[in-house]
Amino acid sequence: MTASATELRGLTANRRRERRRTLRGLGFLAPWLLGFVIFTAYPLAATVFFGFTDFSLFDAPNWVGWDNYAKLLTDQTFLLSVRNTLVFTVIAVPLSIAIALALALLLNNRARGRAVYRTIVFAPSVLPAAAVAAVWTWILSPQFGLLNGLLRLVGLPTPPWLSDPDWAIASVAIMTLWMIGSDMLLYLAALQDVPPEQYEAAALDGAGPWRRLWSITIPNLTPVIFFQLINALIWAFQYFSIPYIVGQQGQGKPGGSLTFYSIYLYQNAFSDLRMGYASAMATVMFVVVLALTIVIVRTSRRWVSYDR
Repeated sequence: MTASATELRGLTANRRRERRRTLRGLGFLAPWLLGFVIFTAYPLAATVFFGFTDFSLFDAPNWVGWDNYAKLLTDQTFLLSVRNTLVFTVIAVPLSIAIALALALLLNNRARGRAVYRTIVFAPSVLPAAAVAAVWTWILSPQFGLLNGLLRLVGLPTPPWLSDPDWAIASVAIMTLWMIGSDMLLYLAALQDVPPEQYEAAALDGAGPWRRLWSITIPNLTPVIFFQLINALIWAFQYFSIPYIVGQQGQGKPGGSLTFYSIYLYQNAFSDLRMGYASAMATVMFVVVLALTIVIVRTSRRWVSYDR
């Protein structure tokens, strides 16, 4: 009986210690949990709810069910914004990954002054979007721009860039790709972790530079490429600042070609005060991006390697 009582007291003491540890851990987590609930979980739940209402921000929300989502299917501006955003995503996401990776490979070489070159490539990524838009609006000017001036010197065609709907999205993509220095740094850091003995073994086997690139470098970088792919996809669907500025403060000019999804959402929410309609748009964007992210994560098992 004495042994049983002692064991019981020991178990009770252990439970109390575990409870205290749990409460202490929750205490440390409390600030993050509180911030998550206030700034993430609640806004997300509120957005989903307001998507089923007619809400002007100043009046009480009026439940309308699926009406907002039905209107999206017949809203020509909404469909145009979806088209523009998808075109931009298809152009910008693959190019941003490829160019950032190519720059990282170039700047990973042991060349004189490579720290200066890295700084030059990274510098544009810290510039304000307004400054970038102003500089590139001048560079891409059809008549007086620096780029078209260089094209004339070599006898090449001079596109109308930002003044033509067919070239406007490509122009915005060029502006965006100029600011991929931060992406380049991630690849550059990942390149430092590639085991040098793998290159040495491949060289002994007679593998050339291209073979080493495709068989060693790229497979070792697939976790970073995977991470960057998801980030770039989310960023492209939410892209706002530069197309808003060069499209004449959200007007989408020329010809609505720069009416991106996030810009049209912003106009509905804060210009027209159609918060319910804008919430429905935000919910659709969340579902689409979430679905694409799940697809990428599921398919990543086939091409992402973590054990090299």
